Amino acid sequence: MGIASIVDTLYTHLHKNNGITIENFLSKTKPKLDSQCVIQVLTKFYPTHSQLGVRFFIWAGFQTGYRHSGYTYRKACNLLQIDKNPEIICDLIKSYEVEGCVVNVNMFKEVLKLCKEAQLVDLSLWVLRKMKDFNLQPDTVMYNVVIKLFCKKGDVEMAEKLLKEMSLNGFCPNLITYMTMIKGLCNVGRLEDAYSMVKVMRGHGCSPNSVVLSCILDGLCRSGSMERALELLDEMEKGGDCSPNVVTYTSLIQGFCKSGQWTEAMNILDRMRGFGCFANHVTVFTLIESLRTEGRLEEAYKLVDKFVVEHCVSRGDCYSSLVISLIRIKKLEEAEKLFKEMLAAEIKPDTLASSLLLKEFCSKDRVLDGFYLLDTVENMGFLSSIDTDIYSIILIGLCRENHLTEATKLAKIMLKKSVPLRPPYKETAIDVLRKYGEKDLVNQLAAIHKELR
Repeated sequence: MGIASIVDTLYTHLHKNNGITIENFLSKTKPKLDSQCVIQVLTKFYPTHSQLGVRFFIWAGFQTGYRHSGYTYRKACNLLQIDKNPEIICDLIKSYEVEGCVVNVNMFKEVLKLCKEAQLVDLSLWVLRKMKDFNLQPDTVMYNVVIKLFCKKGDVEMAEKLLKEMSLNGFCPNLITYMTMIKGLCNVGRLEDAYSMVKVMRGHGCSPNSVVLSCILDGLCRSGSMERALELLDEMEKGGDCSPNVVTYTSLIQGFCKSGQWTEAMNILDRMRGFGCFANHVTVFTLIESLRTEGRLEEAYKLVDKFVVEHCVSRGDCYSSLVISLIRIKKLEEAEKLFKEMLAAEIKPDTLASSLLLKEFCSKDRVLDGFYLLDTVENMGFLSSIDTDIYSIILIGLCRENHLTEATKLAKIMLKKSVPLRPPYKETAIDVLRKYGEKDLVNQLAAIHKELR
């Protein structure tokens, strides 16, 4: 049955209701379902028959051979504007009651997933409570959805009540339940309670993973409880449930840097390497940015060799972090010098460092210097992506300063990379290029803009 047929048959049922519920009617007709079909049906029925559309959506979500994707839930919430009109969900449940519709747990699961997508916290709890009116009991997965919504809202107390309710109803929390609760407790600063919950989950035969313990450790570091965080690291390094990873060690390094304890931060870096864990670009930037903040740039430069030799981090990532730090403290000349030294040594800068430096050139009316630097990096094949606005800013600057040769060359680079002209630069650049007889180039740039619309 095609989309048009589904719509027609649903309309027919709507106007000729002979006592058969929509769900029974759909089960008998057995329409062929896919995400495109579901979305188009919702589009046809909103807003005049949105209730019919949402009932179709709920029914479709648990049919054999089809499941809604995350995209489909987002699209449904947007089309039906559920976040602005939560009464759609209330009316849906009430329509089940009025019609005496045979409702199952799967239907309520689909309703809760819509609540989750629309971030309707209180409504999700109402839906959970309404299940008893249909002689249904929520399962662990459904409790998890509602608990996560309350934790995200910051109402950990309600989440705790739901956790206790689960146990009273005979349902065991799973790893997702505990991870959600622990993260929620950490977010509101209840770190000791979060750590105590690790013992509880172990008692229920549920082993915490590195994500759970790293979440607690990160919370301890952010609150300045570094001694407690080190105790937890000791426990993780001894083995058992899980081992520390780069995120774990970087959280500790950030904590010590924040309090100016550089010796301790460097000790953690060495400890990390001794445990067989290597730093990443976040670790690099954390230390370099912290040293820069304290005006200890010489130490930051020396640290590069340590990262490269002991942690196998690329020089490009290390020096790019330095370039970014120098730009942030307004040392543009030093940042430019380092950047050019990187290019001379064929060390690849990252996209952020390149973009920030070029933006600084543009803000200082150094568009010609910006163009030559961009051209050099492009010729070396180093830039895989860069903020498209930068191309437009440099192009308009070159046009305004009558650097037509360079402007034409940059326009051709943009064509090759399919980079569109961005407003408010588009019209001015096109006018200047036309003035100098570059009509073909203008037409091709305009074509890129149309293709990307």
